[in-house]
Formats: sequence, C-alpha cells, structure tokens
Amino acid sequence: MPDINVGGLRYYVEDTGTGIPLVLLHGFTGSTQSWQHLIPELSKSCRVIAIDLPGHGRTDTPAEPQRFAFMRVIDDLAAVARELAIEGAILAGYSMGGRVALAMAHEHPSLVAGMILESASPGLAAPSARAERRRHDAELADSILRDGIPDFVAKWEKLPLWASQALLPQEVLARQRAIRLANSPHGLAESLRGMGTGSQPSYWEQLPQVCDPTLLLAGALDVKFAHIATGMHAALPNAVLEIFPDAGHAVHLECPQHYLKLVSQFLNDVQRNEFHELKEEGA
Repeated sequence: MPDINVGGLRYYVEDTGTGIPLVLLHGFTGSTQSWQHLIPELSKSCRVIAIDLPGHGRTDTPAEPQRFAFMRVIDDLAAVARELAIEGAILAGYSMGGRVALAMAHEHPSLVAGMILESASPGLAAPSARAERRRHDAELADSILRDGIPDFVAKWEKLPLWASQALLPQEVLARQRAIRLANSPHGLAESLRGMGTGSQPSYWEQLPQVCDPTLLLAGALDVKFAHIATGMHAALPNAVLEIFPDAGHAVHLECPQHYLKLVSQFLNDVQRNEFHELKEEGA
C-alpha cells in the first residue's frame, strides 16, 4: 500500500485483508508495529488498516509544530480515510489512539461505523486540569529533546502504568522496547505537545451524542483507566464494557487471545446488526 500524502505530510499505512474496514490506531511511543502480533488473525475476517500517527513509526515527523495539533491530525486522518475509501470503518484505538478514534467519531461521524476504545479517555473536563497536563507534557517533551530517546524509554518503561507487564515473555518486552526506540525525539516531543490529553477538547459532554456501537476495553490492574471506561460506559448510548481482570493498560498486548475474541465478536455483531442484543446481554 503506497503512503498517503495529506497537505504535504506523508502518512504510512498498512492495508491488508478484505471485508469490513478495521482501522488500528496505536498509542504514544507505538506504531503500526504495535499491532503486528494481531494483524494476521484480524485480517482473516476483515480489512485491516494500520496507520502510523505523526511523529511515530514511518509517518513523517513534520518540522512545523502546528501539524501535530490534535484537531489537525483528526482532519488529516479523515482525509486518509477518504483516500482509502473506508467510510463506515470500525476504529480500534489504544490509549492516545483511543482518544483519536473518539474524536474522529464525533468530528467525522459519516466515516465511522463503530469504535473499539482500549484504555482510552474522552479528555479532561476541567480547563485547569487541561492546562496542568499541558505543562507536564511540555516538561516531558523538553526532557526527551534534551536527554534523547534511550534515556526517555528507560524511564518510561519504569512507570507504574506498565507494572502489569513484568511477567510478559522477554521477547514481547524486547519488541515493545524496539518499537519505542525507533521513534525520534522531535516526533515524540511534538506529539506530546500537540496531541497530549491536555491539548485535546473534552468530549465528556458530547458522549451521549456519539451513537456508534462501542466496545470499551480496560484492564482491572489499570485502576485509573478502568474507572474512566466505566464512566464512559454510563454515558455512551450504545456501548459494551469489558474489564480484563488480569491486565493493565495494554490489554491487546497482555491478553492478545482474549482481545482477538472480543474484537471478532464485536465485528460480527456490528455486521449482523446484533449489537443492541449484545449490549442488552452485557448490561
């Protein structure tokens, strides 16, 4: 699949399989490589489109900070979707990618037929909280530029957020580390400034108007995002919530077979227009 140029910015896209389009949106420090252990199985039953977000993987890292602005990226991705003729897609977003997916569903609803939101958030409701988060992300961005990627990744991987991954096989952890190390200091720094949680609108009040069928995924060991997912479930009109009892923030990495089972079931239910029945059973 050739890369797609949007306003001079080259987006790297992997496109495989046929059927209902499933767009995979990675988290901060990730890339399309973050999904490689899942794509072969997913592409057996649907068209899988994985996209590197700006500053990550093989998508361009633009020099202009404004190209990393959250809403600019959302509009870019809408242009990518139209170029790929994937109206009516299911957006599967993890962490930062989940925030992007939710914004896409709100800002460009005709392109979205459903969402799979993993460890995602609608943003921070209070302006003061957004300002504080922007300040924190700016400091982290400065440290990445000052100290470099290896130092940042070493510190990043020691955060309590990843404690639940300690027992994963070493080859899995090594692959994750390689994906993170492949990113550039400028790309991650500007992504933090432009696409961090403090730089996006809050969608909490808009959730009742987002009517796409939604599968909410979170790990019970990630208490913060399990709580956020529970709050989103109460507000989204057409959502099912699944809390993975033995997982933390990255359920697609920590419990891949369980993740694949739920995603496959969700895709089948959406295609058969049976999602309302699924929601009632899970309520």
